[in-house]
Amino acid sequence: MGRLLVTGATGFLGGALIRHLRAKGSSPIALGRNELHCQHLEAEGFDVVRMDLSGPCDPERFSAFGPVSAIVHCAALSAPWGRRSAFVAANVTGTRHLLDLAGELGVRRFVNISSPTVTFEMKDKENVREEDPLPPPVNAYAATKAEAERLVLARSEFGPINLRPRGLYGAGDTTLLPRLLAAAHKRPLPLFRDGAASIDLTHVEDLLSAIDAALEASPACEGETFNISGGDPLPVRFIVDRVCAARGVPVRWRKRPLAPAILAARLLEKACLIVPGAGEPLATPYTLGLFAFRQSLDISKAARLLSWRPQIDFDRGLGKTLGEGRAL
Repeated sequence: MGRLLVTGATGFLGGALIRHLRAKGSSPIALGRNELHCQHLEAEGFDVVRMDLSGPCDPERFSAFGPVSAIVHCAALSAPWGRRSAFVAANVTGTRHLLDLAGELGVRRFVNISSPTVTFEMKDKENVREEDPLPPPVNAYAATKAEAERLVLARSEFGPINLRPRGLYGAGDTTLLPRLLAAAHKRPLPLFRDGAASIDLTHVEDLLSAIDAALEASPACEGETFNISGGDPLPVRFIVDRVCAARGVPVRWRKRPLAPAILAARLLEKACLIVPGAGEPLATPYTLGLFAFRQSLDISKAARLLSWRPQIDFDRGLGKTLGEGRAL
């Protein structure tokens, strides 16, 4: 049995995965781009390859580690805003180079971590299924992740599987909950449609168990895409209020009409791409959409084919995330 290669190992999910695998007795190969973070992983005793996937991958860099039988592709540029060229380099070109590397290494299972952002539209979308047609992409991230999914599934020789986890959070997360806390601290949050928005989140431990299931899945699962979430859509206002209360951050909500806010966000988004050094806008149409619409995934396919079901509800997950060790 060959080794397991994990890309994005210096990030939140990749880092959690390599530690999870080692705790199970495996010895994964960690691939990352950040030199300092790679050094930290080496100090922890991991086998590390520092490599930028936007360029061709040299298979000889892996010869010292023995055969590689599977890859879990966690590396990606995940952001609500940015230049399309950066998303293409990271998410499309990087995936293509990694697939070429998989061929050189003789990989027999390729698990790609995608995103349900590929299904997002500016409207309520509940119980979204994997087979539902994809809408026009809401942003460059969604467009490039959809293209990466297609590239992966086209390589049937690798037994490919796409996973689409929604709203990943957990201890060590630097994106979802920290962004919510920062936004609530700085300004009133928008309350659209009388607080109708809801969403299902995914605790990192549930995604790790889904990855385990995908790695061990039967050939019947190859070429398939699976939604992954906690399976319990919660009001966005409830999520924000709970997170902020747990951290002692006061929350201010302000009712706003949705259409003018989205129009303003579209204009600001374009301006920030044009003006040198402008940086990320305060809000994008996509982030406003998350505060406006009901979003949920149908996860029955993962239960049926992968025998996977979520185990961490939001109360328990928030306790784990904030280090309380108990449900809040």
